Amino acid sequence: MSTRPLQATPAQAPPIAPRAAGGPGRRSGPVHRRRWTVGRVLVAGALVAMTVVFIYPFVWLLSASFKPRGQVLDNRLIPETFTYQNYLNVWDEAPMLLWLGNTVLVTVLAAVAVTLSSALVAWGFAYFRFPGRSALFGLVLATMMLPGAVTMVPTFLIWNSLGQVNTLTPLWAGNLFGSAFYIFLLRQFFLSLPREIFEAAKIDGANNWTIFRRVALPLTRPALIVTLLFEFQAAWTDLMKPLIYLRDNEKFTIPRGLKALVDQYGFGGNWQWEILVTAAVITTVPMIILFFLGQRHFVEGIATTGVKG
Repeated sequence: MSTRPLQATPAQAPPIAPRAAGGPGRRSGPVHRRRWTVGRVLVAGALVAMTVVFIYPFVWLLSASFKPRGQVLDNRLIPETFTYQNYLNVWDEAPMLLWLGNTVLVTVLAAVAVTLSSALVAWGFAYFRFPGRSALFGLVLATMMLPGAVTMVPTFLIWNSLGQVNTLTPLWAGNLFGSAFYIFLLRQFFLSLPREIFEAAKIDGANNWTIFRRVALPLTRPALIVTLLFEFQAAWTDLMKPLIYLRDNEKFTIPRGLKALVDQYGFGGNWQWEILVTAAVITTVPMIILFFLGQRHFVEGIATTGVKG
């Protein structure tokens, strides 16, 4: 008789039954598909509702610009009587072309000046290592907490002493010193770039200015475009500075000119609202075109800025 101990054989596990299609382990059944479809419909409906809310004022303004004087305020989105005469009359009633030229000049100079100056300061904070860098950067950011009304009078006195009141210079020249918000925005983008790229350029013999101009700026193109768009919109719609510094009608920008039209044709004037709404449409259309042209760069710059702190 054999004395070898008997080895226990493991019990065989029962076979695993295949999972039925549409069972609890899967979420591709009719119920899940129905919920997913309902969710998409709700999201689409919410987006459409928000779009209507935001676009309605401009649609109303555009519709009113094609109405005669007695029908401007009838709240009809489809004019009862179409007329194109308002777009001809507005050029006769106001120097719109001159105002548009002044606005384009001020806007381009302000956007370019603040973009280049802010990029230069942001590059210094992002690339160079020096004692007190963080404290100095915090001081720059602290200037954003300072209301514009606090510096309004001192700034006016400075430009008045320089003889620049009633000129276009104060509307854009202050941007040569940068903006705290844009400095923060561009610094975050510079920090997201690999430092090895700049070190390699330095090894190849490039100085700091060459690295900034030929390496850093091309790599930060999305953030630069965002800064340009932000400042372009801010300068195009700015009323406070032209209201303070401009006196002569031929030097007005579009916002200051619209204020003059409101005084003349709106409240306190002869109630020619068709002139006002038509001038407002002419003022708004360039910004809409600019947004659609730079939309892709704008979204790209926002999505890629601030990745690294």
